[in-house]
Amino acid sequence: MLKRLYGFKGSLLPGLFVSFFLLGFALLLFMTLLGAEDPVQITRLDERVYGLLEFTLYQAFLSTLLSLAVGIVLAWSLAHQSDFKGRSVLVALFSSSLVLPTLLVAFGLIGIYGRNGWINQISIALFDHSFGSYLYGLSGILLAHTYLNASFASRSLLHTFESIPKEKYKLAKSLGFSTFQRFIYVELPALKPTLLSIASTIFLLCFSSFAIVLILGGSPAYNTLEVAIYEAVRIDFDIAMALKLALIQLAISTLLVIFSSNFRTGLSNLKTASVRIPWKEAEHIGWIQRTVIALFTLFFVLPLLVIIADGSGADFGRIFAESLFVKSFLTSLVFAVASSILTVVLALFLSDAKRHFTLKNRLADRVFSKPLSLLISFSGNLYLAIPSLVMGLGFFLLSQKYEAPIVVWASAAVLTANVLMSLPFALSVLSPVMQKTAQRYDKLVFSLNLGKVQRWIYCEYPYLKSSIGYVFALAFCFSLGDLGIIALFGSDEFSTLPWYLYQLMGSYRTNDAAGVALILLVIILSVFVAVPRLFERKVSGGEVAEHK
Repeated sequence: MLKRLYGFKGSLLPGLFVSFFLLGFALLLFMTLLGAEDPVQITRLDERVYGLLEFTLYQAFLSTLLSLAVGIVLAWSLAHQSDFKGRSVLVALFSSSLVLPTLLVAFGLIGIYGRNGWINQISIALFDHSFGSYLYGLSGILLAHTYLNASFASRSLLHTFESIPKEKYKLAKSLGFSTFQRFIYVELPALKPTLLSIASTIFLLCFSSFAIVLILGGSPAYNTLEVAIYEAVRIDFDIAMALKLALIQLAISTLLVIFSSNFRTGLSNLKTASVRIPWKEAEHIGWIQRTVIALFTLFFVLPLLVIIADGSGADFGRIFAESLFVKSFLTSLVFAVASSILTVVLALFLSDAKRHFTLKNRLADRVFSKPLSLLISFSGNLYLAIPSLVMGLGFFLLSQKYEAPIVVWASAAVLTANVLMSLPFALSVLSPVMQKTAQRYDKLVFSLNLGKVQRWIYCEYPYLKSSIGYVFALAFCFSLGDLGIIALFGSDEFSTLPWYLYQLMGSYRTNDAAGVALILLVIILSVFVAVPRLFERKVSGGEVAEHK
């Protein structure tokens, strides 16, 4: 056994080191939070804490329910309407919701549904009637969460619909099933495993939602734990309350991650080609499906159009001349590139180590394999258990304990949060591909006694480079648009684009905010579309690589 372990040391040790380092970081954070105040004081719960916890769970539950309902109907409609022109563009557009910054989504929704939004303006022009400020509060939070997560759910569910064996549809047709019976007996059973994974992911994202609640919550009655932590640190400087809330959030998030670890959502590279389902819909069902697609497209596109329309009228000369904008822009780019590179490297190390404990021809038959595999998976999903504001509070307390310039602590906090935020998605993309390459080439590589570098050049990289490009783009976009931890550390000395945009919105510099929002949107969509395609091309010839 030791001989086998030693033989794999080159690919095993880096991943195990990363895994234990991440777990050690989580333990340090937990001990810092726990030891910062009097335990009696931070464990005393009152009505306010119960109220915050109740609303956080309630809005996460409703958001998950709405997102799943809309996502299922949309995916069902797209799956059975595979012929219309522009379908691939729509699917790609909905896929971009994964990387759209929540701050931009809130900005776009305000432009449509806010007091001075398009709907109120049209209503006043046509009927001399305003609907007022109906956006803020629970309705705005649910709207924004559904906007982001229904698109994400529909993308994953669409793939599941198209993966159902065609023979099942043909059998259902021969049995004379109606559309409803087909959904109940053929499609719903196939969706169930994916639904569990998507529901758990959406619930966790909504449970730790920050920017959406901060901007669209509207009042303390609609605060979640994350926003209350932010207010306790930045506004009230009530560290005991922040710690109390952080520990509650940490405990619940960890339980949720452990509970849902058996059904994590898998992601794959952006694929928009349609698969024809052998079932011709009745005319009225077809109309319903096309109407669903049209309505959701309108719902999804309008906030983006608001950002483009409002941003186009901004004074870009003045924006680019602002020294704080230039500083924020450069800081965001540097952190986005650095966190993308780190995310790819750490995800490769973790995936490489994990496959040793899951493949039969390696170490899967050993008693320690399952616990170590779970340990690696948990360390890569730490961000879901430790939301950014909790992590930020930990760094804030460390900065009070160990003297160093605040910029140093802020940089470490933002970079750590950005990498940990991207790691779960990176692992869900890279791990399955690395698993497949090992299953395909292990015997050949072992028989030829190829070294680590040769294996990487000839076997791994040709199959991984497309996924690496996708992960790089995801991590870059996540980092560029995040308004989580920077909300605790942001200042004129240390600022990123989202923080700068939030400051502009707060100071009612609407035109400049619209311009910065447009710049952020253009960069993120360009990177999300262009970078994966750059990685798909061969370095020398420029031909598109085969994707197997």
